[in-house]
Amino acid sequence: MYKFVLNETSYHGTGSISAVPEEIKARGFKKVFTVTDPDLIKFGVSKKVTDLLDKENIAYDVYSDVKANPTIENVQHGVEEFKKSGADCIVAIGGGSAMDTSKAIGIIINNPEFADVRSLEGVSPTTKPCVPIIAVPTTAGTAAEVTINYVITDVEKKRKFVCVDTHDIPVVAVVDPEMMNSMPASLTAATGMDALTHAIEGYITKGAWEMSDMFHIKAIEIIAKNLRGAVKNEPAGREGMALGQYVAGMGFSNVGLGVDHSMAHTLSAYYDMPHGKACATLLPTVMEYNAPCTGEKYRDIAKAMGVKGTENMSQEEYRKAAVDAVKQLAEDVGITLSLKGVVKEEDVHALAVDAFADACRPGNPRDTSVEEIEALYRSLM
Repeated sequence: MYKFVLNETSYHGTGSISAVPEEIKARGFKKVFTVTDPDLIKFGVSKKVTDLLDKENIAYDVYSDVKANPTIENVQHGVEEFKKSGADCIVAIGGGSAMDTSKAIGIIINNPEFADVRSLEGVSPTTKPCVPIIAVPTTAGTAAEVTINYVITDVEKKRKFVCVDTHDIPVVAVVDPEMMNSMPASLTAATGMDALTHAIEGYITKGAWEMSDMFHIKAIEIIAKNLRGAVKNEPAGREGMALGQYVAGMGFSNVGLGVDHSMAHTLSAYYDMPHGKACATLLPTVMEYNAPCTGEKYRDIAKAMGVKGTENMSQEEYRKAAVDAVKQLAEDVGITLSLKGVVKEEDVHALAVDAFADACRPGNPRDTSVEEIEALYRSLM
């Protein structure tokens, strides 16, 4: 038996943020708790949405205590602020950090027994849907607006933990490429490669099946075609990436990921490394590692990445072609495929232990071990 969970409603395309006030009114919400981050306020990005709320006389409070890798403390502070606000819905404006913070706040408000946050790790045993969330992404990568996952950092224990909960999915996703125009090239590249990692890991994960494969292979094709243009801030590239990352999210949210994400989570927890950059740095190496357990899927990946003549290649050739195409894309958008100067030798064992314990690791197509994960980290040092 397979299960698939998606947003109740989603909007796509330039100008689609106009749907935000329409959805708030149609659903009878009276006050909005807007979750965003300080930079999006500073650069006027979140204002594009709050101006619409002002125009329609919709009351709202703004919560911006959101960090790049949101912490337990951010969430708990947000829960207290939500309670004070008297709001009955959340509008999340931002990348994965704002979305993840919103999900955790919304879950705890309606499931207060999880107020410690840590108890939400893994497949969360909540009983009630979270506060309704309308999600407006400003990055093209995490697809948090369509997933049932969120990630929180435990600063005290120096680790990130993944929460998986069908109760946390936003009721509405509004994917407007104009909200992504202010992303700098480096962030566009990192989040875009995160989206590619979602698509590739989702395509080869142990839980993959026909429906998820459909989303993932199309996402790889869209991302490979559009990421370079998005990094150059070309409108067509932005629009393509907005769609491609969402399509990838539709798939991986329902079938899981793999050891690339497990290892990336620990890099972010230990060194505050941006999640997308961590995923991108690891991706070619982890693809090489997983190749023996992927059947003919790398032929499909290579073709979707734009490689010609895959039908005439041997298994060794098309697997290498898939990895090389990913390496080339990463290099073209400025991603450094090395952890030199980032990972400390004395941390490697602890990093590997935490990565092995991560909720994404069991979905990896190749069974792994702490020792093999250590070797993967070291190969990039």
